[in-house]
Amino acid sequence: MYLYSLTLQRATGIVSAINGNFSGGKAQEIVVARGKVLDLLRPDENGKIQTVLSVEIFGAIRSLAQFRLTGAQKDYIVVGSDSGRIVILEYNKERNVFDKIHQETFGKSGCRRIVPGQYLAVDPKGRAVMIGACEKQKLVYVLNRDTVARLTISSPLEAHKSHTICYSVCGVDCGFDNPIFAAIELDYSEADQDSTGQAASEAQKNLTFYELDLGLNHVSRKWSEQVDNGANMLVTVPGGGDGPSGILVCAENFVIYKNQGHPDVRAVIPRRADLPAERGVLIVSAATHKQKSMFFFLLQTEYGDIFKVTLDHENDKVKELKIKYFDTIPVTSSMCVLKSGFLFAASEFGNHALYQFQAIGEEEDVEASSATLMETEEGFQPVFFQPRGLKNLVRIDQVESLMPIMDMKVANLFDEETPQIFSLCGRGPRSSLRILRPGLAISEMAVSQLPGVPSAVWTVKRNLSDEFDAYIVVSFNNATLVLSIGETVEEVSDSGFLDTTPSLAVSLIGDDSLMQIHPNGIRHIREDGRINEWRTPGKRTIVKVGSNRLQVVIALSGGELIYFEVDMTGQLMEVEKHEMSGDVACLDIAPVPEGRQRSRFLAVGSYDNTIRVLSLDPDDCMQILSVQSVSAPPESLLFLEVQASIGGEDGADHPASLFLNAGLQTGVLFRTVVDMVTGQLSDSRSRFLGLRAPKLFSINMHLRQDHPPLCGRDHMAYRSAYFPVKDVIDGDLCEQFPTLPLDAQRKIADELDRTPGEILKKLEEVRNKII
Repeated sequence: MYLYSLTLQRATGIVSAINGNFSGGKAQEIVVARGKVLDLLRPDENGKIQTVLSVEIFGAIRSLAQFRLTGAQKDYIVVGSDSGRIVILEYNKERNVFDKIHQETFGKSGCRRIVPGQYLAVDPKGRAVMIGACEKQKLVYVLNRDTVARLTISSPLEAHKSHTICYSVCGVDCGFDNPIFAAIELDYSEADQDSTGQAASEAQKNLTFYELDLGLNHVSRKWSEQVDNGANMLVTVPGGGDGPSGILVCAENFVIYKNQGHPDVRAVIPRRADLPAERGVLIVSAATHKQKSMFFFLLQTEYGDIFKVTLDHENDKVKELKIKYFDTIPVTSSMCVLKSGFLFAASEFGNHALYQFQAIGEEEDVEASSATLMETEEGFQPVFFQPRGLKNLVRIDQVESLMPIMDMKVANLFDEETPQIFSLCGRGPRSSLRILRPGLAISEMAVSQLPGVPSAVWTVKRNLSDEFDAYIVVSFNNATLVLSIGETVEEVSDSGFLDTTPSLAVSLIGDDSLMQIHPNGIRHIREDGRINEWRTPGKRTIVKVGSNRLQVVIALSGGELIYFEVDMTGQLMEVEKHEMSGDVACLDIAPVPEGRQRSRFLAVGSYDNTIRVLSLDPDDCMQILSVQSVSAPPESLLFLEVQASIGGEDGADHPASLFLNAGLQTGVLFRTVVDMVTGQLSDSRSRFLGLRAPKLFSINMHLRQDHPPLCGRDHMAYRSAYFPVKDVIDGDLCEQFPTLPLDAQRKIADELDRTPGEILKKLEEVRNKII
């Protein structure tokens, strides 16, 4: 289904964002909607935003809301989209997927003005949800539990009103009384019939309360009152035992507290001193922070200024409404205040940011209050302030965003293999020119001087269950250097590795043993320190090696293959020998399938321009299964198991096929599909990458296995991207990341999280066209 809208890069702009506890425990998480992508984000202890889950949907997300049933331990997600359905999702922590709990159809698909989906509002106690359209239709669903504590949803209850435009909806916190929803509405029935336009100019917005009677299972219009015609947003005020209930009406130049049976409490929004008098101030996003003993609101204007709004109340009586200047950040589409002390700002334009609270605005600053509101002949007396630098917030992380792209050109200005994409992004002082390249950006983390020119490098764990690698092993022409990875990286001499000879391969073998293969033999280092040595016969030497976690095949000079396996006791045992017709150019063994004792396939590249696939099964060990002719001698071979789907309906990864990749000496990358039953080769493809022979290495990164050819980029195996480097370290490349300085962490994360890689150059002025 993604072929309808397959993009070079996933959307980076955020339409809506909500926060809550979606995985249980005490974790504070953020769910963001990026058009057709739904992401679950979580700030770590260092303040770095981590993407926990990213899911593509076949549609457009228009609104998000979260709710929690009374007594529940985590929040649910309500999604309003262009599908004509309301969908309730639950995050499954074990499978790392969004489980669809309910999906109720109520209208046609598409973003239509009278089909609900644009607005969502939930009862603060999690008992009901309202989904509304831009015009006429509103539906209320009752939420409850069944006998086994599973979430249930009722049939929709209508709250329609013809010839009515809706501007905003929200839930009213009325404790455990009947749920109430508030809406800003405008009736245009008279304007439709008046051709002079007078009725349209006199049309008046109304604030309407809709009550859900849980006993009668019916929705009625409980209360309606005229409201300022500049009203554009509603914010829920905590109620029950936490506050006075009611709502905040955000209007042009004003914030008004309203509740049924309560007089209006109004305060002006402070305005910048240099703002023209004819320009109004509108609130565009809001967030609420609530604790047991206090609560306050953060409201942001269209100019980026954030104001802290507090209510001085006694029981249900609000005596004063105060609006104090807080800070200024880029204009947001959504703000989320986390209980962990962070503010997530989903920017309307440019990069999104995560801020940490330095203070909560208790110090003296410009403040407007309902108690000091003064009305003159020209209207209410304005309150002025001067924007300043961040005082209560400090930015600790940001998420790259290209939104909006004002112009774009594709050109190869750097004479590379693939043209670059030049895009102008952002607006105003946050405008930027970005150069996008297909591939993964490489960031240099550290540089260390070595005693010579290394020929190979590996990282290895001591035990299969270890989270991080224990050693970095560097091979030279006549020696091997072993470095221990800990608080620092330093040379060690008691690792068990032979350091007086070069190494051909170093890896973890079995569950808890290390293996070093050098030209004269195999060194098997057990967990208890015992060392078993296998020596080559006569004066022959090992020239090529292929291995996985349980199997090893070595090629001796002259073309003899010797096959070893790890037995049940962890010993490395010789199993079979096989004579090839000539010297071996390269070797590789396919990875061991999950739940198996061995892999069946061995690939052997020869100098006669052929690649052979041999069997490693005990019944037909070293028998040739298939032969593939290539245009030049192979320099490097690599098996890659490609996953067809990740986290499917059953939460499992389903392997689709096995690829055999070969780098030829002429600079061609050759790829063929290996039948996982018979070993036959099919669907062969090739691509010229450069003048140098590609060397293929397997790296594991972010739970995904890639095979970067080290002389160019390639997209043949599956949707991925590569960058030319001279060598790689096989293993977990990020084990030292938490120990790096924060600046280095941000630099590396900015590069590695970006696909395609970007190079950012700030512009000194606004630009919106490329010539």
